[in-house]
Amino acid sequence: MSEEFEPRVIAFCCQYCAYSAADMAGSMRLQYPSNVEIVLIPCTGRFDVILALKAFEAGADGVYVAGCLVGNCHFLDGNIRAQQRVDYLQKELKNIGIEPERLAMYNLSASQGPRFAEIVNEFSEIISRLGPSPIKKNLAA
Repeated sequence: MSEEFEPRVIAFCCQYCAYSAADMAGSMRLQYPSNVEIVLIPCTGRFDVILALKAFEAGADGVYVAGCLVGNCHFLDGNIRAQQRVDYLQKELKNIGIEPERLAMYNLSASQGPRFAEIVNEFSEIISRLGPSPIKKNLAA
């Protein structure tokens, strides 16, 4: 793995909590890697495995879903359904030889801007250790 590798990370963030936390992190001028592309979704319940697969196909090295705290979803159980989809896709990624750690789910409230920055840092570090996505490598070949 080259020292120059900077992972491309896609974050699917619910508009009520995770996106608001990202906004707060920005307003607080918290430092976190700029390699994360935030995709606003109305609720993590709208997250589908196809979105993650398309992100990987488009060159993402890692994908995470960030939504409301468990029990506080604005659409009741959207975050629980999203976690089930993430768990399912992690198993499928492992079955095809891709590290399941390339996909994750996080829960936070709108007031957790510092936690959002921590998540970006933590997840980017995990993906940096894993190196470039095998999907990206295969598409380039």
